[in-house]
Amino acid sequence: MITTTSTNPVVQAIVSGAAPPQARLAAARGLLPLPQADLLEVLVALRGSDDTETAEAAASTLESQESVDLLTAAKAPETSPSVLEFIGSMKTTREVQEAIILNSKTPDEAIVQLASSVTEASLLELIALNQQRLVRTPAIIDAILDNAARSTESERRARETRQEFFEKERGARQIAGELRAQGKTAAAEFFESADLTTATGRLSVEDAWLIAQHIEVSDADLDDSWLPLERYEDLEEDIADHQAAVQRIIESEALESGKEVTPERISLIRRIMFMNVKDRVKLARKGDREARSILIRDSSRVVASAVINNPRITDQEAENIASMRTVSGDVLRSMALNRAWARSYTITHNLARNPRTPIPTVLNMLPRIRSKDLKALSLNRNISEAVRRQASRLFQSRTPE
Repeated sequence: MITTTSTNPVVQAIVSGAAPPQARLAAARGLLPLPQADLLEVLVALRGSDDTETAEAAASTLESQESVDLLTAAKAPETSPSVLEFIGSMKTTREVQEAIILNSKTPDEAIVQLASSVTEASLLELIALNQQRLVRTPAIIDAILDNAARSTESERRARETRQEFFEKERGARQIAGELRAQGKTAAAEFFESADLTTATGRLSVEDAWLIAQHIEVSDADLDDSWLPLERYEDLEEDIADHQAAVQRIIESEALESGKEVTPERISLIRRIMFMNVKDRVKLARKGDREARSILIRDSSRVVASAVINNPRITDQEAENIASMRTVSGDVLRSMALNRAWARSYTITHNLARNPRTPIPTVLNMLPRIRSKDLKALSLNRNISEAVRRQASRLFQSRTPE
């Protein structure tokens, strides 16, 4: 089912298919009194309808849109990404194309297409200025360099970004001896036992040195008793999985911090998340706080579990993790079972408030929650009804009649 970003119930009904066919056809013909942003989102969705008449009507209505309306949509931060992508694929004015390029909501795939098709050098320069996009989606770099309209400036920026983030490749295992000679035993141990393979080939020497800076735990400090019996090194992942993981972590960090993630941070995220599962587990167990903050969001349960079993993890980190909604329920359950962390009220309270914490785990923790916090939990609509009901019962049982 196609999803919609609009909160308009009419739009949601039309896009989801819940609306009657007559209403969908009327919408495709532009006959419904919808705001321009909602109309465009409906039309873009309906042009892919299984009903030929509806799809053709939507396509025709889209073609009839005025340039000024398209420009308004291209500039608006609330415009649906699907609409921005469609406008980017249209033959429009330079002004509209520039607005699409500058809109942070425009999907990277749409920027790839624009970088391939635009004929003005200044637009390619504008695309090349956004290094964060280029690092996040290297196909944009390829598109700029393949476009005959590129200027010297756009080519320079694209090549410099490629060289800085993607091309400095050389085997990394050979640096283990250098690391040991420099007294960096923990990092040397990591590289001596790591596979050093990534989704795109061998780990580059620059990547290896960067990762070495984030390793602080030696083998002697590790406890392997928690490791699962499953052969985690055999878990299969493709490039799309790694790219999705990078994007998910960037988006979650931006959401939590309220600001854009720096290119340097994106580079580190990309380098770590393109490593294979086995090496990510090793890094999670041996890495520093910065590496742990990335790998705790790993979709692989064993990788995220390795983070909370890292001997250097602090109570403050645990408090933050317990409140994160991008962490798996398995990790949160394991944290609740940790005896040391169970003695921390802040960690327990954060786990109880986290909607990702499994319900049975929260119910077991509720007797340890203070009365005023139980009352707050009973009113918290972000957590499950079962937890709210139990919190209310406990609060009432503690309240004198």
